[in-house]
Amino acid sequence: MTKKAFILGCCILAQLSFAQIVPLRERAKIEDDILKDRFDNLLPQLMDRTNIDMWILISREYNEDPVLRTMLPSTWLNARRRTVLVFYRSKQKNTIEKLAVARYNVGENITSAWQKEKQPDQWEALFALIKERNPQKIALNMSKHFAIADGLVKTDYDWFTEKLPESYKSKITSSEKLAIAWIETRTEKEMQLFEQLTQITHDIIAETFSDKVIKPSQTTTDDLVWYMRQKVNDLGLQTWFHPTVDIQRSSEKLGSHITSFSKRPGENIIQKGDLLHCDFGITYLRLNTDCQQHAYVLKDDETDVPKFLTSAFQKGNRLQDILTANYIEGKTGNEILSKSLKEAKQEGLRPSIYTHPLGLYGHSSGSTIGMWDSQGGVPVNGDYPLHRNTAYAIELNTTVHIKAWNRDIRIMLEEPGFYGKDGFRYINKRQEAIIPVKVR
Repeated sequence: MTKKAFILGCCILAQLSFAQIVPLRERAKIEDDILKDRFDNLLPQLMDRTNIDMWILISREYNEDPVLRTMLPSTWLNARRRTVLVFYRSKQKNTIEKLAVARYNVGENITSAWQKEKQPDQWEALFALIKERNPQKIALNMSKHFAIADGLVKTDYDWFTEKLPESYKSKITSSEKLAIAWIETRTEKEMQLFEQLTQITHDIIAETFSDKVIKPSQTTTDDLVWYMRQKVNDLGLQTWFHPTVDIQRSSEKLGSHITSFSKRPGENIIQKGDLLHCDFGITYLRLNTDCQQHAYVLKDDETDVPKFLTSAFQKGNRLQDILTANYIEGKTGNEILSKSLKEAKQEGLRPSIYTHPLGLYGHSSGSTIGMWDSQGGVPVNGDYPLHRNTAYAIELNTTVHIKAWNRDIRIMLEEPGFYGKDGFRYINKRQEAIIPVKVR
């Protein structure tokens, strides 16, 4: 295939990828279909696994519990008034009740169980429901260490517990494990969409790192950042964090990790011979991506990325392989981190691993595998075990000395991955070569 045909093929693929983005009305149908599948098929499994038979979520409008937010139908952008959701699982009967002690049905999946005209007090209606079912446990969203699982605010906790009869208070327990499981577990329907979502993300990065956008000595890193933001907006999508673009070059010393993560210069003008790096993620159909990739702006006398950079990049891919080979069900994030760092250092790499759960939130709940400033392990969150059917941003870097530049560079990579019944796989491939940017 000629280079011209290859470029044309990439353009066609990008157009097809963007064409997959469906209108809002169609998105709503997809989101509600996925939600129904999660309620009917996934939730009973998770409640059984965590040994919880009643799960109560309480939120007020504009102050939504992060877990409850993921349960709202597509046409509900927020909770309404005080929304109380009750899920009751009878393992013996193999049933799951999805009830709302609210004035409305919560979409097609959760049925209103409160008639205010007959019982004006919302609390009394809730207690009648609890008393009738007499659960073994009453799980509430309270968690000291997992923020997403800690959505019950003090006012609503007080509202619930002050009137609850003493005989029921001993049944109150944290829903932490169930809430995390709900957030971290991906279904087959979601994974079909996740692949498309990641492809769209890759295509936006490829378009940004091209001569369509980059004009050496004119274009700044901030220009690329805002191009990505605008592209996402024009496609009718959203970003869940502000993208970043940074430069490594032969004339500048490698900055610290904190510089790389939070103190990047904004108006850095791109030159030929620059190694570019982006951090970018989008939100679509309630799922989130998180990608970091590299590009190189070719000099006038270059036809491809220099071999010393290609070799350095391969070390980044090797670190990914070491990490993902250690994805073993039941192992904690800290165990995976420790083993991966040890193996990488034995091979002569200079690694840093900070991989996080990914899905309904960008920085989601689940097994945390390092943080850039916690390479010795992450207390509590890093002790959470790896479960199957979960997604992760495989985020890491390795420092490599470039003799030709007489300095170190950092290969920083991040790609969405999935750990399922067949082990680990990338959701939509991974970057295995630096993107060459050929400019006139």
